Amino acid sequence: MRFLSIIVMSVLAAVIYGIVHDQITARICVEYFTIGHARLIDSDSPTLLGFFWGIVATWWVGLPLGFGLAVAARCGRPPKLQARDLVQPLIRLLVVMFVLAAIAGTIGFVTSSSGMIRLVGPLAELVPAERHVAFLTCGWAHSASYLAGLVGGVVLWIVTWRRRGKLAV
Repeated sequence: MRFLSIIVMSVLAAVIYGIVHDQITARICVEYFTIGHARLIDSDSPTLLGFFWGIVATWWVGLPLGFGLAVAARCGRPPKLQARDLVQPLIRLLVVMFVLAAIAGTIGFVTSSSGMIRLVGPLAELVPAERHVAFLTCGWAHSASYLAGLVGGVVLWIVTWRRRGKLAV
């Protein structure tokens, strides 16, 4: 059960992060969700889209994160860590992800506003021209969140495993 509680905590953390992140980005560019994603719900509401995509696009990220974290915290010899021991490190990871997403979104905004990068291909035709900058801003923010989550998750696994080693000494 303790192994499973770490996985559940990680999935819930990922979903909460996704909902908060998508509530913000859906207000920056609703077209990122209505045109840039498959139309899985019939709504243009930023609030509904933020909740829906915040869950759909992140639970599956939290699952392997949680599994790896549970392995790092619970497998092998004692001492073993519990979910409560991982709350603060997980919160720190989410804060770092959020900050990096904000920085990347800003970079996306600046570079697309200046014309350094542009929306091209089919999306450039589907997204109204006046929404391209906002669309790219969201794309950069989302990409940074996923990349930071992937790298940060692996780092968190390693830090957790090493933390157990230090506790054993």
